[in-house]
Amino acid sequence: MAGSGEEAPGGGRGVVIKDDWPGYDLNVFTYPQHYSGDLEYVLIPHGISVDRIERLAKDIMKDIGYCDLMVLCVLKGGYKFCADLVEHLKNISRNSDQFVSMKVDFIRLKSYRNVLIVEDVVGTGRTMRALLSSIRTYRPNMIKVASLLVKRTPRSDSFRPNYVGFEIPNLFVVGYALDYNEYFRDLNHICVISEHGKEKYRV
Repeated sequence: MAGSGEEAPGGGRGVVIKDDWPGYDLNVFTYPQHYSGDLEYVLIPHGISVDRIERLAKDIMKDIGYCDLMVLCVLKGGYKFCADLVEHLKNISRNSDQFVSMKVDFIRLKSYRNVLIVEDVVGTGRTMRALLSSIRTYRPNMIKVASLLVKRTPRSDSFRPNYVGFEIPNLFVVGYALDYNEYFRDLNHICVISEHGKEKYRV
């Protein structure tokens, strides 16, 4: 079960981005110019995210085998990660001699067999533990959790997803469907929002 302390493939931490990582200069990438001044730097370029997700899909298929799978997407921030991950899982299945039946739902609880929960960011872990507790009442055969990002935060309850894209410092990140008050979902790269950006889009 997820959160039981079992190590995920590849060491369990994903790509670890250290606290002193300066990121990439915004000027060497393209991004929507209406966010000029709203971002500090690019933390994870889009291409690196996509490549890492492809590897996660391979790890998942290797780990769980060719079983029928219900993929549960945690909205809203997880939808882009979920879509790309499912596409890679489908490609692996298509190029295999075994077929994997895969359905996608958006946290609408009912009877499930094998469950893969797809989340954008795990911070403290408390929300995911509550969700897992709820889903376990439906007695699925298997529950696994894949998270694109895991934040190192002092408030963490030590929950670890089974599959991690990137472990990052405790920063407020936007882009790749991660938002700040519904802004920045149209930004492909994962970036650190600036104080100016927080103030500009504060509700």
